[in-house]
Order: sequence, then C-alpha cells, then structure tokens
Amino acid sequence: MSALAAQSVRELATAVRDGTHSSLALVETALERIEATAELNAFITVLEDTARERARTADRAAARGENLGPLHGVPVAIKDLRSRKAGVRNTMGLAPLADNVAEVDSIAVERLEAAGAVIIGTTNTPALGHTIKTENRIAGATPTPFDHDRSAGGSSGGSAAALATGAVQLATGSDIGGSLRVPAACCNVIGLKPTFGLVPERVADDGFSTHSPFFVGGPMARTAEDTAVFLDVLAGQDRRDPFSVPRPESDYVQATDRATDELAVAYSPNLDLQPVAPAVRATVSAAVDDLAAAGATVDTVDVSLPPYEDLSMAYVEQVGVFFSAFAQQIAERYDIDFETADVEETVRSTIALGTETDATAERLQNVPRTAAYDGIEAILTDYDVLVTPTLTVPPYSKHLANGYPTAIDGQSVMGVPTDAMLTWVFNLTGHPAASVPAGLTDDGLPVGLQIVGNRFAEKDILSTAAALERARPWTDRYPAAK
Repeated sequence: MSALAAQSVRELATAVRDGTHSSLALVETALERIEATAELNAFITVLEDTARERARTADRAAARGENLGPLHGVPVAIKDLRSRKAGVRNTMGLAPLADNVAEVDSIAVERLEAAGAVIIGTTNTPALGHTIKTENRIAGATPTPFDHDRSAGGSSGGSAAALATGAVQLATGSDIGGSLRVPAACCNVIGLKPTFGLVPERVADDGFSTHSPFFVGGPMARTAEDTAVFLDVLAGQDRRDPFSVPRPESDYVQATDRATDELAVAYSPNLDLQPVAPAVRATVSAAVDDLAAAGATVDTVDVSLPPYEDLSMAYVEQVGVFFSAFAQQIAERYDIDFETADVEETVRSTIALGTETDATAERLQNVPRTAAYDGIEAILTDYDVLVTPTLTVPPYSKHLANGYPTAIDGQSVMGVPTDAMLTWVFNLTGHPAASVPAGLTDDGLPVGLQIVGNRFAEKDILSTAAALERARPWTDRYPAAK
C-alpha cells in the first residue's frame, strides 16, 4: 500500500487544497493500484479519463484558493448497483445490462461530487445484489485480497476489495441483509449500515420499496475516522426519498475521539441464535477482551430473539418479496425475461422466493420481526452498543456454484446465506450496525466484529469502532498486491 493510500481522507483533502499533493497524483496512484490488483475483479468500470479531468478541475480550484468540500480531490469508488453516475455504465451486475448507461446521478453520487470527490470507477456486485458472494457474468468473481480462493463477500464485495488493496479510501455500498457488513468482514475494512432513513435512497419508480426489510446505502472505508467523514457527506434528508429524515445533530468525526472508558458495551457471542465457527468466536472474543482492557465496560449478555427457524423465515419471505418486486421492475424497465435471460441460476431462485409468498403471509412475518426488535431494544436500553461476530464463519468460497457452509462448529446447517452471518437480524429491526476488523485467524483470514447501536446513534458505533482501532490496530494488516 502506497504512502498516499495510507493517509486519511481528511489529510488527503487538506493536502490537495494546500498544494502538498495534487488530486491528479491521487487519481494516478488509484489507477495504478487498480491495475496492479486487476485479478480481484473489484471494478466493473474504471473511469480513467473522466477521473483525471475531474482531478485537474480540483487542482485548479485549489490553486485559486477554492475549497470544494471535505473530499476535495479524493478518489472514491461507487458500487455498480444503485450508486449511479450519469453517462457511466450501470450494469447492476446483470449481463443483459452490460452496456446500460445511467441517465442521472444517484443521490449518493450527487453528494459525493458536491463534497469534491473524484469518482474513480464502479465496483463489482452480484447480479442485482442478490447474495453475499460477489460474482457475475460481466466481471467474474471478486475474492478477498487475503485469499484469492475465498470470497470478498457480497453484495458490496468489489467496494470492500478495492478498499483493502488501497485503491481508494472510500467506497459506497448498500445493505438489505449484510451487503455492507459481510464484505467488510471478508476484507478487513469497515462497512456501516446506517439507521433506515438517515442516508437517502430513491428507486426511480418505487420510492417506497426500501422498508421491508430495511434496505439502506452506506459508507465503506478502512478507518473509523474515514467512515465518519463519509457518513457526514451522505447523511441528511432528501425530498425524493419519502423515508429520509433530517440528520441528528451529531458530529460523527468528533465521536471517533470519545474516550474508551465512557463506552458501555454488551457482548453476545452468537445472538443466542446460531452456531459460530471456533476461529471466528476466538478472534472476536480476543477483540472484545482488548476493548475491555482499554477501559470500556463490557458485559456478556443474553439476547431474547425468536428461534432461528422462525426469524430466518421472516427474513427470507420479506426479502424474497422485496427482491422479486425489484426484479420485476428491472424486467419491465429494460425488457428482460429472467426465465430465459443470461443470468445466474441463483438469481432465478432468489426471484422465486418472493413469487411463492402471498401478501398476507409476508405481512404476518412482522410478528417475529417485532419480537426481534423488542429483544434488541431490551439490550440497548442499558448499553451504548451491542457487539457480535459479523459472520459465523471465515470467508467462504468465492464461487456461487460452491454454495455456503453446511456445517458450523460441528452442527449441520442448511447451507443458505443466513447461516453464514449475524447481520440480517438488523435489517429486520432497523438498528444501525457496522462491521469492523476484529483480527485475523491463525490462517490469516479476516474476521469482522459487528457493532449495533440505538437508532440514529451512529456516533456510538463510530466511537466503539475507533476505540477498537486504537486498542487493536488493523490498518497495516493488509496483503501486498500479488
């Protein structure tokens, strides 16, 4: 990782403004890293020419003494799903949309460019973001930089891999069950799923689609401070999103300086819900011990949730309906027949989940969903945050065809995505949650620690992430380009 890539976003933006570095130099460094790590398939589209021109504009503004914003001249990657940039390919990971070009900017891209960022490219995602492995027929599979046979996670796997290689400091992601947090865990970076409504989203035809279960966009970065800077740019109401809310009066960056001994942390090794692999459990436990040794108040707690079978069925039915409706809108907008189109079989099977669920059954799943919300609220009444493992297993095979683990800690499981992660619960309840690096297994594989906060209390999550980063630094624990 280059010296430039190791600097914080605030340091880089300041250096561009005062002329210490040029934005063009940052862009060239990013492009070199993207080329050096091309085997990871982290990017679908790289914007060499437009990024260079945008960087020159940022440098000319700096020479005139103008401040373009907190991301002045800093390269940023955007996930090739809902983070659209006008005039740039927007494939959504679908082979039939390999040549589709976005007509308008998404809200996130508007805010990034208003803050002075340089969009360097779009990152890989599974088709329509349908699962927690990043593989598609346009770019192929994206592995974690730590093991090229194992997945970078999904569906924001391209963004996570790009961060882990040092190609960019910031990348957008989105999350309906773990798509920000799972890749963060697989790639040793941070992915923050904000409270529903804090970061506005808008689907062109269906502004009400994101609520069941809660779908959100959010920031990904390597450090707590960079994540805070990014959230500051993305958060806040937009009238195009009927669910968006004014941002709280929170200084997210200042929250990263909060003293560790002010934090009250509840710890659950598995949410009392499902098995966790010993290597994951041991790594997260060691991270929690380090957090306590640094001064945080840490208590192991019992979590009252519905049984796994009931709660996972609630998630699967509701997310299945969400995905089926989304796929139908895409089919109608772009004239795609998913029965015959060149798409992965896992896409068709995910669409089928929703078509087999009637409306009444889907709504009745709000009963276990409410019980889960009440169980998490009961914990967070007395603590700033609840921490758990992010994944129940280390990073798994990168290929969709290889499926997911069928046994965890000696227990048989169904081999479905919900078995492999503890993230989806919080898309049902709406609590903000982040995955941050917990450490590496004895085999050198990254493990994520999930931090869950009270609604609209992202500052507590960022405070805890920063405290763990101080106690257990990870920013020098990335593999060199191969």
